[in-house]
Amino acid sequence: MFDKELLKLIGGNKKYVVYTVLLMVLGMLANIGITASICWAVYFLIEGYEPLSYIYPAITAVVAIIVRYIASRTTGNLKDMLGRKVKKDLRERTYDKILKLGVRSTDGMSMAGLTQVSMEGIEQLDLYYSTYLPQFFFSMLAPILLFCICVGIDWRTSLVLLACVPLIPVSIVAVSKYAKKIFAKYWGKYTSMGDAFLDSVQGLKELKIFKADAARHKKMNASAEEFRKITMKVLVMQLASTTIMDLVAYGGAGAGIALVIVGLMNGWLAPAAALFLVLVAVEFFLPLRSLGSAFHVAMNGASAGKKIISLLNLPDPVWGKEDVAGTRLKLENVTFSYDGKRDVLKNTSMTFPEKGMTAIVGESGCGKSTVVGILIGAYRPQSGVVAVGGKPLESVTRESYYSHIASVSYNTYIFNDSVRANFELAKKNVSDEEIWAALEKVNLAGFIQENGGPDKVITEDANNLSGGQKQRLALAVNLVADKDVYVFDEATSNIDIESEAIIMRNIKAMSEKKSVIVISHRLANVVPADNIYFMEEGEVKEHGSHAQLMAASGGYAKLFNAQKELEEGYKDVARIMAKEVSV
Repeated sequence: MFDKELLKLIGGNKKYVVYTVLLMVLGMLANIGITASICWAVYFLIEGYEPLSYIYPAITAVVAIIVRYIASRTTGNLKDMLGRKVKKDLRERTYDKILKLGVRSTDGMSMAGLTQVSMEGIEQLDLYYSTYLPQFFFSMLAPILLFCICVGIDWRTSLVLLACVPLIPVSIVAVSKYAKKIFAKYWGKYTSMGDAFLDSVQGLKELKIFKADAARHKKMNASAEEFRKITMKVLVMQLASTTIMDLVAYGGAGAGIALVIVGLMNGWLAPAAALFLVLVAVEFFLPLRSLGSAFHVAMNGASAGKKIISLLNLPDPVWGKEDVAGTRLKLENVTFSYDGKRDVLKNTSMTFPEKGMTAIVGESGCGKSTVVGILIGAYRPQSGVVAVGGKPLESVTRESYYSHIASVSYNTYIFNDSVRANFELAKKNVSDEEIWAALEKVNLAGFIQENGGPDKVITEDANNLSGGQKQRLALAVNLVADKDVYVFDEATSNIDIESEAIIMRNIKAMSEKKSVIVISHRLANVVPADNIYFMEEGEVKEHGSHAQLMAASGGYAKLFNAQKELEEGYKDVARIMAKEVSV
């Protein structure tokens, strides 16, 4: 019913919850004042008071009505303010957390899941904080205050009414155990369906090509049906619990009213006092009844809140306060594991000088990309040291480190904006001359000139560019950034030979003045490297220049020769096919 972690989540906004509860109490007291005024007037009528005497209960009723109105309006405004502030603060904290995590993943949370948690999840929490939480505290206070008011009139009736009140939270607790499971499944099905929908939309082209859209349609229908069923279970549970709470509330009020009638008949209660207790009896149960109605909304919000808390509780990458003094990168005896069970890197040591081209190669799964993740600060090793300019990476500031390093990979993101805007991300005040110079280097100037110039808009996921053009544009953007260290992680993967040659030519030229780190599955690309690290099963097995490694006739030489033979075979097949076509 009440979660301390979710309460901590709102921070300084707790004061608005307190103000709201106090205003709700004031509104309840105003209601009691109106009821008391009616009973007071009835008492005057029974006792035969002069008509002028009725002015006192009338004034009391008018004042109570005004107070009730002001309290209701202010409570509504405070709830709205509380909801808006909580949403604003949570969105800022969620966004800041994602920024702090930076290049790190969100522990397996999908893009659709992350979007739903940060948008829909926070909307659900709005209702939890603005509606459920104030009602929870008010529901705890209201029966006790009413008991204190009514006990002076008749302790028997007051005691019966107070004793029946806990039956509502008991019924809520009984339902909550089942409700938690249902809402956890509900949110899980909701995010799962969102994942499946996003996945289907992104892969729609492939689904059409393979004629698998009908099968995917059935799968989406099945996912939607599962969500419909869990939604129906939630509604059934809500209706059942509402019915139970109504029976408890009206049954308790009925028991109190019955005792009032007995008291009136036996003479221990005056008519006016009996009328007051009858009118107030239902007030004992209404706050908790309203809490029960808000409970289901709260459970949904709490389920979303748990996911937000899990995101916010992810450990931030450790950064220090020092500035980067040099750009020489070094890994010393680094061991890293993703799950704590299998070491992806084992006592790995590498050195990347301030100038020159260093390559990391090896078969798929050997740990190349993990090294990249560590170099760009995405992961921190379980043991060993990652140093920059002789300082441990965790001792320098993130801003200082990233001001010196850039990363270009096979899936470097190009934003759905103009070419100029993408360049401005790398350098805020970039000039047109700098843009054209960078485009010339990657042989894209002609294409951009013919298609709208720097104001050409790149569509979502760069769909209006070829794979090679996208990679070359990513390289051009990073050239403008003018960093000291460039990391190329499979930057020439799945692109045409011309684009690959252009990119590799630029990489080699950059290495004359900057530190360039290249990860490539195609060993022909790393032949010009000054130093090559050959990895197997998370360990550096060999390192040296291409000539040195070939002379050693080790694992690198075997892999290089195998690739060379395979490429020669592809060329022979291509020549044969070309001859057949010409014939």
